[in-house]
Amino acid sequence: MIKKILLGLIVLGVGIQFIRPAKNLSATPEKTDLLVLHTAPAEVKQLLLMGCYDCHSENTRYPWYAEIQPLAWWLDAHVRDGKREFNFSTFGDLSAKKKASRLEEVIDQIGSRKMPLKSYTLVHRDAIFTDPQVKAINDWLESVRAKVAPQE
Repeated sequence: MIKKILLGLIVLGVGIQFIRPAKNLSATPEKTDLLVLHTAPAEVKQLLLMGCYDCHSENTRYPWYAEIQPLAWWLDAHVRDGKREFNFSTFGDLSAKKKASRLEEVIDQIGSRKMPLKSYTLVHRDAIFTDPQVKAINDWLESVRAKVAPQE
C-alpha cells in the first residue's frame, strides 16, 4: 500500500513538471515604462531593476527554481499580483492623477520597507536596500511625481 502511494506521488510530482505557466518576459522595455519615460540616475535604475521590476514589470529575472513545479506556479501568481498592484512597464498608460497616486504609493511602500517583500529579499539579497539607497530611490520618485502630478 505504501509503495503504491509513493509511486503515485512520484508520478504526480513528475507529471506536474509539464504544466508550466507562461514566463513574464519581454524582449525590450515597453515605451510606456517608467524608466524609459523618465531617466533615472544609474544607481536608482539598478536598484529598481533589482528590487522592484521582477514582480512589477513585464520582464522578470527568473531564478533556477522557477523551473520546478509548484514553485513556478507560486512565482507566477506572485508576479501577476505584483503587476496588478503596480506595473512599471505600463506607467505611461496611466492618467496624470493616477501616475502621481501610484508613485506616492511606491514611495510609501519603499520608505516604510514594506517593499521589496521579505519573501523576495530572502533569496534576492541584493534587493535589501540601505537607508541611503531608499532615500535615493524615493528622492528620484518624488521628482518624477512632481513632474507628472496634475496641476491643481
